[in-house]
Amino acid sequence: MTTGPGRPRLTSQRRPGQTTPEEILDAAGELFTTKGFAATSTRRIAEMVGIRQASLYHHFPTKEEILVALLEETVSPALAAAQRISDAPGPATVRLHALATFDVTQLTATKWNLGALYLLPELLSDRFEPFRTQRTLLRGHYRHLADLALAEIAADAGTTSPALADLPFRIVESAIATRADIERGLLPGPENEGAAGLLADTCLRALGWTNSMDEIRAESRALLARTVTGTSPLN
Repeated sequence: MTTGPGRPRLTSQRRPGQTTPEEILDAAGELFTTKGFAATSTRRIAEMVGIRQASLYHHFPTKEEILVALLEETVSPALAAAQRISDAPGPATVRLHALATFDVTQLTATKWNLGALYLLPELLSDRFEPFRTQRTLLRGHYRHLADLALAEIAADAGTTSPALADLPFRIVESAIATRADIERGLLPGPENEGAAGLLADTCLRALGWTNSMDEIRAESRALLARTVTGTSPLN
């Protein structure tokens, strides 16, 4: 097997993946999330894949390009799902629950805790502006659905606070820190298999929803099946 024209591998395949770039991303995902981005060299990534450093540069000219690709894996599926869910008919409470369920699932189901890379100081540079823009758009979908949900809840419960609208996005991203603590042995694991549903429930509870969650959960599952079939990690 070769990494590209005229570049034989140093060893047999070591990492999972159908292509060399996928193998590189798998190795980098492990190293960035366990050793740190700054502490990881492209040479070490290449060694873990079993290719020459020059071969790695054929696919990713810089370490930053590898990080860009990894971040893309975390935000693009959620943003695509958010657009479909936001455009779907139905109560905002159900749509918000569905989005939170999808997002938490994909944040916790990936092999490496890539969401932990969101706070890297390197992400403040211009090279990562597209990622920051995507994440802002995703946050906007959450806030839009939360605003609508707050209006629905207020109509039923009588009062609520618009200041709560940013909480669902924050609650969903708390799954990243929880996963990191579990992987470090600071919290008992493995993670509860129902974590996505529980955090989605919490998003609505934080907005003031006090009724039973049973109907919301059922409608949320149905909405995910209709809108993100083929892309949902729940399938």
